[in-house]
Amino acid sequence: MKMKLTKKNVDALTCNNVHGRELIRDAQCRGLGIEVRSTGGKTYYYVYRDANGKQRSYKLANAADVSPTQARLLCERARSKMAMGIDLMAEEERTLTLDEFFTDKYLPYITSYRRSYWTDNPLYQNHVQSTLGKMPLNTIKHEHIVSVMTIASAKLADATCNRLLTMLRYIFNLAVRWKMAGMTDNPTTGYQKKKLSNYRERYLSAEETQRLINQVNASPNTMLKYIVPMLLLTGARKREVLDARWEDMDFQREFWRIPSTKSGSERHVPLSPAAIALLKQVPKRCDYIFANPLTLKPFNTVYYGWHAARVKAGLEDVRMHDLRHSFASFLVNAGCALYEVQKILGHSSGAMTQRYSHLSQASLMRAVSCAEPYLEVG
Repeated sequence: MKMKLTKKNVDALTCNNVHGRELIRDAQCRGLGIEVRSTGGKTYYYVYRDANGKQRSYKLANAADVSPTQARLLCERARSKMAMGIDLMAEEERTLTLDEFFTDKYLPYITSYRRSYWTDNPLYQNHVQSTLGKMPLNTIKHEHIVSVMTIASAKLADATCNRLLTMLRYIFNLAVRWKMAGMTDNPTTGYQKKKLSNYRERYLSAEETQRLINQVNASPNTMLKYIVPMLLLTGARKREVLDARWEDMDFQREFWRIPSTKSGSERHVPLSPAAIALLKQVPKRCDYIFANPLTLKPFNTVYYGWHAARVKAGLEDVRMHDLRHSFASFLVNAGCALYEVQKILGHSSGAMTQRYSHLSQASLMRAVSCAEPYLEVG
């Protein structure tokens, strides 16, 4: 049986074979198949013929761990190895080195769903590869992780050290989850992230916001007068605004669907009346809302126009990302709960939103003051 494998189709697949398992081939990627078992389990395989003409099946990944798109990338990588004469079955039985796992397994997996995947490669090459790259996965112990992190701590900022640890932890989690030869434990377990107390907090006041808007409106970049207010009115990330499409704006239900976020999943941002009014002022030239008028494509950068506007407004220290922080501060100071702020900003965890917790002091004081009319003192 052959069909185009999509997430919807894969989720709906059931085994009808009396032997308890059935292989469905992908109509889009040569050699890719998914084994569906009567137990409900599903596994992606690369199905091929070896040098003797015998059909073989090389396990790619559990369908619960990867999407069809990711499975195709893994299949193409396996097919390329076969073309170069690499024995896939022999490779599967041996323990991969960290370099091999990072290049052949980890990168293809994250490339298909995480937009910031490109930051992992230099982080790995600069701080991990020379020390651990040639070691088999199952020989890397906790003390090796401690050594790598100790060296990195002397060179990197605390936040970057935490990103390095997060990457390493995820690499070994995947190795354990995918049951790579000899992998039963994650060697990063027990190593704690650094506590960060140096979050850069810069929020615009009402007066500063107006100064900035005045300069943005006068900018030679005629789209900046729409882009900056959109950032301030939605708390969206810069790239999300620059890549925004008209088709993702639902004016009737008053929300903006962002199909691909930093975390890889879509989210919905509520549109206030002011945001909707702003959008209706933007000239419709193409599919992209804030496109460069000359190319009709999203801007690669608006830095020069932005920098000139902030300097003229006397706000040289304000970054474009601070507009997102300012939006969050507007919400918190208006009495919104941190959970609401988390959902609107699209934070994956509440910990990311906690940096705004001190801003809610005024609203907390208003809340506790509600008890005063019921108590006479003196």
